[in-house]
Amino acid sequence: MEAIECIKTRMSIRKFRHGPVPKNILTEIINTAQWSPSYKNSQPWEVVIVSGKKKEELSGLLVRLLEEGKTPEPDIPEAVSWPRDIEERINELMKNRGALLCLDLNSPEIKKKSKAANFRFYGAPHGIFLFHDSVLNEWSIFDIGLFAQSLMLAAHAHGIGTVPQAFLTDYSLEVKQFLGIPESKRLVLGISIGYPDTENVINAYRTTRVETEKILRWVE
Repeated sequence: MEAIECIKTRMSIRKFRHGPVPKNILTEIINTAQWSPSYKNSQPWEVVIVSGKKKEELSGLLVRLLEEGKTPEPDIPEAVSWPRDIEERINELMKNRGALLCLDLNSPEIKKKSKAANFRFYGAPHGIFLFHDSVLNEWSIFDIGLFAQSLMLAAHAHGIGTVPQAFLTDYSLEVKQFLGIPESKRLVLGISIGYPDTENVINAYRTTRVETEKILRWVE
């Protein structure tokens, strides 16, 4: 698959087949992502892949915390407001996805079920957690983003689906304790990964992109 095609055809997968991805392929995907650029070649990323029984146990823990009403405490705070144009795009996304599923995605009950689906890794056989040292600043978070994009593109090139999930960082402390990660590390992002369920309707939805002219400015 050519690079441009890979970038333009990658999409977030929200329903996966149950079969695991072989460890050698997951390792190759991570190795490919390691070639991402980083500030001063710092390569700040640290990766944990959770699978099998341990993934199910972690999923159960996160769902239980949600059901108990525990307040999320992500290491990176969730955005509380958006510029108007971005908020409009988010609202359009929720409206279109809700219409596809015949659901009101803004209702409290559906929001809770949606978060629980996140915590169940959308049925994926593996969950990936990306960390870096908490003494590092925003540049290293940017580097983690580059690593995550490379990881997802490498997976897509192998015919493997992914979805980046901020919700998987909601209970950062509990995730770190479960995975044996020091509290001095910052949980930046979670990613579910596995073979896509191409027959599920949720994976038929594709988001659009803003016209290039609206985000591009030439100075000559």
